Amino acid sequence: MLSVSETVAIDAPLSDVFAYMDDPHNQAEITPSLSDVRSVEDRGDDGKRLDYTYTMAGVSLDGTLETTTYEPESRVVFDMVEGPLSGELTWEFETTDDGTRVTYSASYELPSSVLEAVVRPFAERYNERELETALQNLKTRLESA
Repeated sequence: MLSVSETVAIDAPLSDVFAYMDDPHNQAEITPSLSDVRSVEDRGDDGKRLDYTYTMAGVSLDGTLETTTYEPESRVVFDMVEGPLSGELTWEFETTDDGTRVTYSASYELPSSVLEAVVRPFAERYNERELETALQNLKTRLESA
Protein backbone atom coordinates (compact mmCIF):
# COMPACT_ATOMS: atom_id res chain seq x y z
CA MET A 1 0.00 0.00 0.00
CA LEU A 2 1.35 3.40 -0.99
CA SER A 3 0.43 6.14 1.51
CA VAL A 4 1.26 9.85 1.34
CA SER A 5 -0.11 12.90 3.16
CA GLU A 6 0.51 16.66 2.96
CA THR A 7 -0.90 19.67 4.84
CA VAL A 8 -1.13 23.36 3.92
CA ALA A 9 -2.39 26.50 5.68
CA ILE A 10 -4.61 28.71 3.49
CA ASP A 11 -5.46 32.32 4.26
CA ALA A 12 -9.13 31.90 3.38
CA PRO A 13 -12.26 30.96 5.33
CA LEU A 14 -13.02 27.27 5.72
CA SER A 15 -16.38 27.69 3.97
CA ASP A 16 -14.68 29.06 0.84
CA VAL A 17 -11.99 26.38 0.82
CA PHE A 18 -14.52 23.58 1.28
CA ALA A 19 -16.88 24.99 -1.36
CA TYR A 20 -14.02 25.12 -3.86
CA MET A 21 -12.93 21.54 -3.15
CA ASP A 22 -16.52 20.27 -3.09
CA ASP A 23 -16.57 20.73 -6.89
CA PRO A 24 -14.53 17.81 -8.27
CA HIS A 25 -13.72 19.77 -11.45
CA ASN A 26 -11.62 22.09 -9.27
CA GLN A 27 -9.54 19.13 -8.13
CA ALA A 28 -8.49 18.64 -11.76
CA GLU A 29 -7.47 22.31 -11.87
CA ILE A 30 -5.11 22.03 -8.89
CA THR A 31 -3.80 18.45 -9.25
CA PRO A 32 -1.18 18.36 -12.03
CA SER A 33 -1.60 14.69 -13.02
CA LEU A 34 -5.39 14.59 -12.76
CA SER A 35 -6.12 15.31 -16.40
CA ASP A 36 -9.87 14.78 -16.47
CA VAL A 37 -12.90 14.67 -14.17
CA ARG A 38 -16.18 13.69 -15.80
CA SER A 39 -19.60 12.17 -15.18
CA VAL A 40 -19.90 13.87 -11.80
CA GLU A 41 -22.96 12.67 -9.92
CA ASP A 42 -23.91 14.82 -6.92
CA ARG A 43 -25.43 12.61 -4.24
CA GLY A 44 -26.34 15.43 -1.87
CA ASP A 45 -25.53 14.53 1.74
CA ASP A 46 -23.78 11.37 0.54
CA GLY A 47 -21.16 13.25 -1.51
CA LYS A 48 -20.29 12.49 -5.11
CA ARG A 49 -19.44 9.81 -7.64
CA LEU A 50 -17.23 10.65 -10.61
CA ASP A 51 -14.97 9.27 -13.30
CA TYR A 52 -11.37 10.46 -13.63
CA THR A 53 -8.19 10.11 -15.64
CA TYR A 54 -4.94 10.25 -13.69
CA THR A 55 -1.54 10.05 -15.37
CA MET A 56 1.35 8.43 -13.50
CA ALA A 57 4.79 8.05 -15.13
CA GLY A 58 3.24 8.71 -18.55
CA VAL A 59 0.52 6.06 -18.16
CA SER A 60 -3.11 7.22 -18.14
CA LEU A 61 -5.27 5.45 -15.57
CA ASP A 62 -9.06 5.75 -15.80
CA GLY A 63 -11.24 5.02 -12.82
CA THR A 64 -14.21 5.93 -10.68
CA LEU A 65 -14.25 7.61 -7.27
CA GLU A 66 -17.16 7.45 -4.84
CA THR A 67 -17.55 9.32 -1.58
CA THR A 68 -17.61 7.02 1.45
CA THR A 69 -17.43 9.77 4.09
CA TYR A 70 -18.95 13.20 3.50
CA GLU A 71 -18.77 15.61 6.43
CA PRO A 72 -19.16 19.14 4.97
CA GLU A 73 -16.42 21.57 5.99
CA SER A 74 -14.65 18.79 7.88
CA ARG A 75 -13.74 15.59 6.01
CA VAL A 76 -14.36 13.94 2.66
CA VAL A 77 -13.14 10.44 1.78
CA PHE A 78 -13.27 9.04 -1.75
CA ASP A 79 -12.92 5.32 -2.44
CA MET A 80 -11.40 4.19 -5.75
CA VAL A 81 -14.24 1.85 -6.73
CA GLU A 82 -13.36 1.10 -10.37
CA GLY A 83 -10.15 1.14 -12.38
CA PRO A 84 -6.59 -0.11 -11.97
CA LEU A 85 -6.00 1.76 -8.68
CA SER A 86 -7.63 0.68 -5.44
CA GLY A 87 -7.55 2.71 -2.27
CA GLU A 88 -8.81 6.04 -0.98
CA LEU A 89 -8.27 9.79 -1.06
CA THR A 90 -9.00 11.90 2.03
CA TRP A 91 -9.45 15.67 2.31
CA GLU A 92 -9.58 17.12 5.85
CA PHE A 93 -10.45 20.76 6.60
CA GLU A 94 -9.85 22.61 9.86
CA THR A 95 -10.42 26.23 10.87
CA THR A 96 -7.33 28.04 12.17
CA ASP A 97 -6.75 31.54 13.52
CA ASP A 98 -5.49 32.61 10.08
CA GLY A 99 -7.90 30.68 7.85
CA THR A 100 -7.98 26.98 7.02
CA ARG A 101 -5.67 23.99 7.35
CA VAL A 102 -6.15 21.39 4.61
CA THR A 103 -4.70 17.89 4.75
CA TYR A 104 -4.74 15.75 1.61
CA SER A 105 -3.95 12.04 2.01
CA ALA A 106 -3.81 9.22 -0.51
CA SER A 107 -3.51 5.49 0.18
CA TYR A 108 -3.71 3.00 -2.64
CA GLU A 109 -2.34 -0.13 -4.26
CA LEU A 110 -0.44 0.16 -7.51
CA PRO A 111 -1.79 -1.97 -10.39
CA SER A 112 0.58 -4.96 -9.91
CA SER A 113 2.94 -6.26 -7.26
CA VAL A 114 5.88 -6.29 -9.68
CA LEU A 115 5.21 -2.72 -10.71
CA GLU A 116 4.94 -1.77 -7.04
CA ALA A 117 8.32 -3.28 -6.19
CA VAL A 118 10.05 -1.49 -9.06
CA VAL A 119 8.43 1.93 -8.81
CA ARG A 120 7.49 2.27 -5.14
CA PRO A 121 10.26 4.79 -4.25
CA PHE A 122 9.55 6.79 -7.41
CA ALA A 123 5.79 6.64 -6.83
CA GLU A 124 6.10 7.80 -3.21
CA ARG A 125 8.23 10.82 -4.16
CA TYR A 126 6.01 11.53 -7.16
CA ASN A 127 2.82 11.44 -5.10
CA GLU A 128 4.29 13.51 -2.27
CA ARG A 129 5.13 16.22 -4.84
CA GLU A 130 1.71 15.79 -6.43
CA LEU A 131 -0.14 16.35 -3.15
CA GLU A 132 2.11 19.25 -2.18
CA THR A 133 1.59 20.91 -5.58
CA ALA A 134 -2.18 20.39 -5.43
CA LEU A 135 -2.34 22.02 -1.99
CA GLN A 136 -0.12 24.93 -3.06
CA ASN A 137 -2.32 25.44 -6.16
CA LEU A 138 -5.42 25.40 -3.92
CA LYS A 139 -3.81 27.96 -1.61
CA THR A 140 -2.84 30.20 -4.53
CA ARG A 141 -6.27 30.06 -6.17
CA LEU A 142 -8.19 30.81 -2.99
CA GLU A 143 -5.88 33.42 -1.50
CA SER A 144 -5.73 35.38 -4.75
CA ALA A 145 -9.51 35.23 -5.34
